[in-house]
Amino acid sequence: MRPPISWSDLADLRVGVYGLGTEGRANLRACDVRGLHPVLVDDRPPATTADDPDLDGRVVLATESGGQAALLLCDVVIKSPGVPAYGPVVRELEAAGVLVAGGLGLWLMEAPREKVLCITGSKGKSTTTSIAGHLLSGLGYRTFVGGNLGSPPQDPRAAGEYDRYVIEVSSYQATDLPVSPPVVAVTSLSPDHLPWHGGDPETYFADKLSLATNPGVRTVIANGEDVLLATRPELQTGHTRWVRSTDDPDATWMQPLGLLGAHNRLNAMVARECLRALDVPEADDAAALERAAAGFAGLESRLHIVGDVGGVTFVDDGLSTNVLPVLAAVDSFPDRRVALLVGGQSRGIDYRPLATGLRRRTLPLAVFTMPDNGPDIAAALGTEGAGDTVTVEATASLAEAVARAYEWAAPDGVVLLSPAAPSFGRFKDYRDRGRAFVAAMESLRT
Repeated sequence: MRPPISWSDLADLRVGVYGLGTEGRANLRACDVRGLHPVLVDDRPPATTADDPDLDGRVVLATESGGQAALLLCDVVIKSPGVPAYGPVVRELEAAGVLVAGGLGLWLMEAPREKVLCITGSKGKSTTTSIAGHLLSGLGYRTFVGGNLGSPPQDPRAAGEYDRYVIEVSSYQATDLPVSPPVVAVTSLSPDHLPWHGGDPETYFADKLSLATNPGVRTVIANGEDVLLATRPELQTGHTRWVRSTDDPDATWMQPLGLLGAHNRLNAMVARECLRALDVPEADDAAALERAAAGFAGLESRLHIVGDVGGVTFVDDGLSTNVLPVLAAVDSFPDRRVALLVGGQSRGIDYRPLATGLRRRTLPLAVFTMPDNGPDIAAALGTEGAGDTVTVEATASLAEAVARAYEWAAPDGVVLLSPAAPSFGRFKDYRDRGRAFVAAMESLRT
C-alpha cells in the first residue's frame, strides 16, 4: 500500500515524476497546474523535448544516467504504473525514505469517493468499465470513464463536473493505491503480468485484490463464476456480492449492447450490480437500462468484428493477453470453425490451461502461432494435448498467420486474433497490432 497522500499534499515538497508514458504525462500536467516543478526521469528519455508540448524543452534524465540519483533527492516520487513496484529503483527509493506514489492514488485520496466506482480483473475489466459508464451516461448521469482505459482522472485535461467516476484499475495501478472507494468490482482472476509482480502468481493475486481490501471499501462486486476468485480469502467476507449468470438468465435489457459471448453478458450483469451498489435507482428498472444500453459501440480490439472476406469473419480480440479471455473468446463462436491467432511478447505465463480449455471444442479449431512466444504456446499445446479437433501451425509473422488462417477458415469460419500475449516488441501497442491485422485482412481482397 502506498502512502496516504494527495496531490494537495505535494506543495512545497521536492517532487519527481518517474516515467513519461500516457499516465506519466498526465502526472506531469497535474504538477504543472499546481505550480510544482518536478524532476523528470524516464528509462528511455526522448532525444529532444523542444517540440514536445508537454515537456516544452525541459530536461528529462535517463534513469541510469543521473535520473535515479536525482529521484533520491526528492521527498515524493510519482511513478508511472509501468514502473515495477518491486524493481530495484523503487526499492532503493523506499529504503532511502522517499515516498513513492501513483498519480491515481494521489487523486483518489482527495476525490469524492462516494461517486467513484473502481473496476479491476484479469479479464473483463475494460468491457465492464465501458458498459457501466455507458449505462450511467445513458441514464442521464454526467460520467467520467477512464483510468487504465482512456484518460487518467488526475489529468487536468479530464477536469469537469461529474456525477459519477468509473475507473478501470490495472494490477499495476492497484498496487499504487492507498485507499479504495466504497464500491469496487473484480471481474476475474488468473495469472498475468508476472514479471512486473516479481514473477510470483500469489503476489499478482494479492496486488490485484488489494483494490478489494484497501481502507474505504464497503462493497465488492465479484464474478461468482470465476473459480479462482471464489477461493480467495480476500473476498470471503460479508462485503462481497457474487454475480452469476443465473441471477438474471433472460436479461433482455442488455440486448442493445450487442455483446458477443456469455462472458460479456456476465460482465454486463456485474456492471448492473455495480450501479445497484452505487444506489442508482434506475439499476432495478429493466426498461430504463434497455434504453440506456442503446448505442453502445463496444471496445476496439475486444471481440470486435472488423470485417468479412468471402464469408470468413475477422475478429480483433487483441486485448486478450492471457489464457482466460482467449478461451472466452473462442467460446463465443460455438457453432463455427475458428482459426485462432496467438503469440506475442513473452511474460512467463503458463499456457497449459489453454490446451485444457481448447480440448472442450467439438468443431475444428486451428491454432496459428506467431513470434515471439509462439513456440512456447505450441509446446504447451503439444505437451498437454489440445485434442483431436485442434491443429497447430507455426507462422513467422502476423501477416503470414492471417493468410494461412484465411485459407483454413474458408468458406465460412472465423479468423480470431486473440493472442494470449502483449503486442510489445513487434508492435507499438495493441492498436498498432490491430491495424496490422486489419491491413492483412484487407490484402486478401486483392
